[in-house]
Amino acid sequence: MRVSTRGDYACRALLSLALHGGDMPTSVRDIAERTGLPQPYLEQILLALKGAGLVRSKRGVGGGYVLARQPDKLTLGQIVAAVDGPIVAGDFGEPHAGGACNHEGQCALLAVWAEVGDHMRAHLDSFSLADMVERVGGRPLEPLEPLAGPVPR
Repeated sequence: MRVSTRGDYACRALLSLALHGGDMPTSVRDIAERTGLPQPYLEQILLALKGAGLVRSKRGVGGGYVLARQPDKLTLGQIVAAVDGPIVAGDFGEPHAGGACNHEGQCALLAVWAEVGDHMRAHLDSFSLADMVERVGGRPLEPLEPLAGPVPR
């Protein structure tokens, strides 16, 4: 299995929200600036995450995104699956039931690929956003103060 760019970006975006936590919505622009991710692509990813119920959004002035659950209740597996679909080793089908395999050895391999997918899913689900916050430095970062005036470049 390979985590797609979309899955990686989704994890980075939600980690940014967890690091800068709180109930204050964060704009897509701010998330993009903090993470170095392209804003248009990030907007699409956040919409998918919202559709999966992992983030909530607020419109208007002071709007943006917040986590829909506490960081210890959101796993990397849930985030990747929300934007990439089910975590599997491949789309090879299911083994035949009862050992009735009609292609030489195919069912034995299909069973192994299914197990590999189960292991990948379980491993990604073993890491929460709270675990990632801890790896970053042990505690969420304080929210940034709003800047007055244009941002210097």
